[in-house]
Amino acid sequence: MNRNEFERYARNYKDTVYRVALNYSCSPADAEDAVQEVLMRLYLSKDRFENEEHVRRWMIRVTLNYCKNLSRAARRRSPTPPEELALSVPFEAEEQIALFTAVMGLPEKYRVPLYLFYYEEYSVREIGNILSISESAVTTRLSRARVMLRGELEEASV
Repeated sequence: MNRNEFERYARNYKDTVYRVALNYSCSPADAEDAVQEVLMRLYLSKDRFENEEHVRRWMIRVTLNYCKNLSRAARRRSPTPPEELALSVPFEAEEQIALFTAVMGLPEKYRVPLYLFYYEEYSVREIGNILSISESAVTTRLSRARVMLRGELEEASV
């Protein structure tokens, strides 16, 4: 990969990598570390990418793997509370803050597929491939996440 390609991929996908890492780790500092690590791995990668979507999917997979390894580390920091995370992301409306806080309050098992489905617009099959789980597991996690969110948002509006 030449320098121009790398710069284009970095510019196009660094925000995506940050959002995926933040969604997984619930820590802005860990998400920033993930961006640096993933971009370094991309730069050093010898992989041949077929197209833009292949690069995007590769970067998300590397991000998730990095975050999983980070969460296993003994020096792991406690996650930032969802309310504090909402302060680090610019929102236009109060409803967006409430939704973001509710999503970030979900367990990682449900939060990540939900994020990939609604924000990154991956299909159930693609999410299954990215997370190395079956399509039925993805569907179940999405369904349970929606139920949890519905309950949380109804509770918040009362």
